[in-house]
Amino acid sequence: MNEIFHRISVRKYEPRPVEPEKIERILRAAMAAPSAGNQQPWEFCVVRNKTVIAELARCSQYSGCAAGAPAVLVPCLKLDGLRFPELGEIDLAIATEHILLEIVSQGLGGVWLAVAPFADRIAKVNAALGIGEKLSAFALLPFGYPAEAHPQPDRFDPARVHFVE
Repeated sequence: MNEIFHRISVRKYEPRPVEPEKIERILRAAMAAPSAGNQQPWEFCVVRNKTVIAELARCSQYSGCAAGAPAVLVPCLKLDGLRFPELGEIDLAIATEHILLEIVSQGLGGVWLAVAPFADRIAKVNAALGIGEKLSAFALLPFGYPAEAHPQPDRFDPARVHFVE
């Protein structure tokens, strides 16, 4: 899977919008993620409204780069009706990685900005999106066409591998 070796954190974007068919492919990749007991504890907000994006960009000291993105995808955890609620955030993390890999596959770039587990960030993002008490924002994923190109460094370190035979 070549996308794994080309995924980098992209924080600067061209001003052009992302095509709806690319956004749909990204969402399909997210929803193809495995989840505990197939509970699929997610819903997704796709934000293209510049006013809301600007508000999201102020949700933490690290989220400022979202302001320049043509879109921000916000994976949200469903809070009701989960079979394994203690595993919901793990499921969301897997779906988020699927999103980031599909972003690369679509010729785009993005970055994972942490929202959960920080209660203040969750409250700010939930308020910006106007989502009720049945969802909890998990992350901000600004994405778009990269304004700059950077190669991914090789992070393989054999000293971190331990064989147990």
